[in-house]
Amino acid sequence: MRILTAFIFSLALLLPLAADAYDVLVLQSRRDPAFEEALAGFRANRRFSERVVVLADYADVDITRIVREDQPALVLALGDRALEAANKLRQTPVIALISLGIHSRHATHSNLTGVGMFAPPERYLSLFHGMKKRHVGLIYHPAKSGWYVQLARQAAQRMGIELVVREVSTPRDTLTQLATLAGKVDALWMLPDATAVARETVEAYFRFSQEHNVPVVSFANAYLGLGAAAVLEIDRAELGRQASDMGSAILKGTEASDIPLAYPRRIQLKTNPSVMKHLGIAAERAALHPRE
Repeated sequence: MRILTAFIFSLALLLPLAADAYDVLVLQSRRDPAFEEALAGFRANRRFSERVVVLADYADVDITRIVREDQPALVLALGDRALEAANKLRQTPVIALISLGIHSRHATHSNLTGVGMFAPPERYLSLFHGMKKRHVGLIYHPAKSGWYVQLARQAAQRMGIELVVREVSTPRDTLTQLATLAGKVDALWMLPDATAVARETVEAYFRFSQEHNVPVVSFANAYLGLGAAAVLEIDRAELGRQASDMGSAILKGTEASDIPLAYPRRIQLKTNPSVMKHLGIAAERAALHPRE
């Protein structure tokens, strides 16, 4: 009887822990509509039990301790700060979204997968091909987006487009390197590279566009209002749904190392008709739909 009582007491202690267990620890860099949109997509088709930690709400968060105590099946990291916080995790699978650092970390973290922020280079190059642009300027930081530029060069060669590339290591370098492209390019390609495209350098791209009568193709809708001719914008809700598919596979036993980093599944082309017309390419708009 005494043994049975002890067993029942022990079981009672364990029940709250089981009730508090959850599938996904969501690390959100800050409260931001972009992250909320991706998270809504993540939740749309499946019901994962979860705990959400918004890092900006705390002075310091010990993610290692939380994972050790809560033992979630996986971590969803939204944003670069969240991915940085998950950097010490080596066993728990991590799915990263809306992070520019995912590719550099993936090489050293076998438990990391996710969806990148870059559209396939062929999608951009199809735009330039439709615009009849053959010399495309591209500025990048090798450590942040060198892997992508290598793929872009290979694709450009196949399509008969010359990429005129410039490397930078600080945002200040971008201004200097832009000047060296004058007379050498007939289009500019803005990458989601936080060094090459920073707050203090964005306007310089569009000044260059106006001064040299070349279109800028970018990656976010906000740049259309600044003077981009076209953008390929990622569907953030669809990013979340992609991550949900990955999470479901992990919960069913697939190793994160067996799930490759993915390109965004849904990308929308948006154009600025007035800029296109000013640059003399509005009549070719029908040719700007990228090949799938």
